[in-house]
Amino acid sequence: MATRLSSSGLYSHLWGTAESAALFDERAMIQSWLDVLAALARAQAALGIVPAGSADAVTAGARVEALDLDYVAEQTRITSHSTLGLIRGLLRVLPEEVREHVYVGATVQDVTDTWFGLVMRDVGRIVWRDLRACEARLLELAAEHRGTVMAGRTHGQPGAPITFGFKVASWADEVRRHLDRLRDGRERWVVGQLGGAVGALAFFGADGPELRRRFCAEVGLADPGISWLTSRDRIAEFGTVLAMVCGTLARIGTEVYELARPEIGELAEAAPPGAVSSITMPHKRNPEGSEHLDTLARLARSSSAVLVEGMVAGHERDGRAWKAEWIALPEVCQLTLVALQLGRGLLDGLEVRPEAMARTVDRFGPALASERVLAGLAARIGKHRAQQALHEILRDEGSPDLAEALAARGLATVEDVRRWGTGAAVDAAAGMVDTVLARAHAARAAESEVWA
Repeated sequence: MATRLSSSGLYSHLWGTAESAALFDERAMIQSWLDVLAALARAQAALGIVPAGSADAVTAGARVEALDLDYVAEQTRITSHSTLGLIRGLLRVLPEEVREHVYVGATVQDVTDTWFGLVMRDVGRIVWRDLRACEARLLELAAEHRGTVMAGRTHGQPGAPITFGFKVASWADEVRRHLDRLRDGRERWVVGQLGGAVGALAFFGADGPELRRRFCAEVGLADPGISWLTSRDRIAEFGTVLAMVCGTLARIGTEVYELARPEIGELAEAAPPGAVSSITMPHKRNPEGSEHLDTLARLARSSSAVLVEGMVAGHERDGRAWKAEWIALPEVCQLTLVALQLGRGLLDGLEVRPEAMARTVDRFGPALASERVLAGLAARIGKHRAQQALHEILRDEGSPDLAEALAARGLATVEDVRRWGTGAAVDAAAGMVDTVLARAHAARAAESEVWA
C-alpha cells in the first residue's frame, strides 16, 4: 500500500511520470544497484581480482526478479546496514563458489553514488529532450506573435506596450540558458564512484585506479579521477539546475494563470476533454496546469535545498549528508520530469487571444504611452521636471486626456504629445525577439538532440 501521495495510485500522476517511475520505482532502483555490483565483478575479473566465471555468474544472477525481496528487507532491518540485506539476498541465488566474489572491497557509497551518476545521466537525458521541446514551441509562439501588441505589466499592473512575442522570447531565452547549464554540467555530473573505505582504494593496492576506470566504463559513466565521498557539489549542482528548470516553468505558468483570468482573458489553457474545474461552479475554467507548475517548483526548491545542505559533510564519509540525498535527489528529479511533461502540454495547447490583448491596450490608451511621452517631454524640459509633471497629471489629477493637460500647463502642444505617444513603442521589443530566435536556432542546429 502506498504511504505517500507521490506513490499513490490515485495521485501519483501529479508528482511523477511513467519515465520517472521506471527510474525510481523500488524494483528499478534495486536492479540498478545489482547492475552496479555486476559491473564491479566484471571489472575485477578483467584485472584478475575475481575469476571470470564468477563475474559471469554474478551478472547472470543479479536480477531483481530472482531475489526474495521480503528476505532482503528483513535482512536490511536486522543488520541495520544499507546494502547488506541486498548482498545476502543476492548470495542466496548464486552458486556457493561464486559468493565470495560479490561486493569485493566496495562500500555502500560505491553502489549508491554510482547509482546517482546513472540517475543524473538518465534524468538529464529526459530533461534535455523535454526542455528542447519546450524551447521549440516557445520559438514558434515568439515568431508568430512578434508584433502582437499587449500591455506589459510591472507589479501586476499595466505599464507600457510590449508584444506577446517579446514575453515568450524571454521565456525561451531562459530555457536556452538551462540547456546551456545541462550541456556544460554533464561532464561534471555523469561519473561513477569507487573509493572503498575512505576513498583511497587501499583494498585494491596498485590496481585501484585502473579498477575504478574499468568499473566506470562498465556502467557507462566517466571516471571521476578522485573519490568524491564527501564532495557533494555534483549532486547539489544537478538538483539546483533541476529546481531552476521548475522555477522557469512556474514563471510561465504564473503568467498564464494571471492572464487567463476572465476579466483579462488574454491567454487560456487548453480544456482537456472530461476535465472538471469546479464541482459547485460549472462555469469555471480553472488554469489547473499553470497552478500546479508553481506547486511543483516549490517542492523542487525544497528538495534542492537539502542537496545543497549536503555539501557540508565531514571528513571522508558522512551519512548525514549523503543519506538525505536518497530522498531529496529522486524527489527533485521526479518533480522536474512531471513539471516538464505538464509544461509541454501547457505550451502545446496554449490559447493566445490577440483581440483581448488589443482591448486591454485600448482600455488603458494614453496611460500606456506615458513612458514615451516622458521621453519626449524630458528632452524638452528635463527628466525630473517632466517626471513630476506627468506624475501630478496621471496620478494626482487623474486626467483623462494627457495631451490636453500638458498643453494646459504650457509644457507641450497636443500634437507633440500625441506624436510622442504614437511612436514606435514596441520596435525594440520586436527586435529582441529576432535576436533570441536567431541565436536559439543557431544553438539548436549545432547541438545534439540527445544529451550526450
